[in-house]
Amino acid sequence: MWGVIVGAAIGIVGSIGTAIWIEWLRRPHLELSIETPPLEATYLPGMPASTGRALRVELRNKPLGKWVRWMAREPALQCSATVGFHHLDNQDVFGRVMAGRWASSPEPFNPSSLSLGGIATVVAVGPAFGSRIDVYPDEGELLDIAARFDLEAECYGWNNDAYFSDLLWRNPNWRLGPGRYVVEVIIRSSGPPCTRRFRLINDVPRNAFRLEPA
Repeated sequence: MWGVIVGAAIGIVGSIGTAIWIEWLRRPHLELSIETPPLEATYLPGMPASTGRALRVELRNKPLGKWVRWMAREPALQCSATVGFHHLDNQDVFGRVMAGRWASSPEPFNPSSLSLGGIATVVAVGPAFGSRIDVYPDEGELLDIAARFDLEAECYGWNNDAYFSDLLWRNPNWRLGPGRYVVEVIIRSSGPPCTRRFRLINDVPRNAFRLEPA
């Protein structure tokens, strides 16, 4: 009698344990890496800059291993990001984090090549977008970190705010002077959070402006 009860209990516990293990395997597995090489851009006349370099990181949802490919990894839904900027001694540069912008999201403002009296203009096309995005298994999404333009020594944290600043693309709230900084990226989604730190190198010419592993 007791043997039957014990056997049934072991079977129940084993079934529950297997179900929990499978769900643990299937949950999103997010990883952050540096986009290499950085994005180099050349802009049309009348735009807020002639050339620029953008630093971005890629968020990937790793697929399941080959031995469990008969199951499907769950997508990471409603991913949002925050970006923190720190000095090398870990002091917070701004005292707050920057809301992240996914590079594939629509621009809240669409810079226009129209020019009135030699002054570049922008045309509003809608409210800010791109605060959240879904990342499916074995796929990736790029997250903007910072941008630097023309021959300027400063760089700027890049998110939707950049389209609303008085000096377009150069939001003074996220201005970083020449130097080296630590960037902390935190991703929150339907799965476990993902955090990674990078080093931002901005005491070099623009063609060497870059992110490095921290």
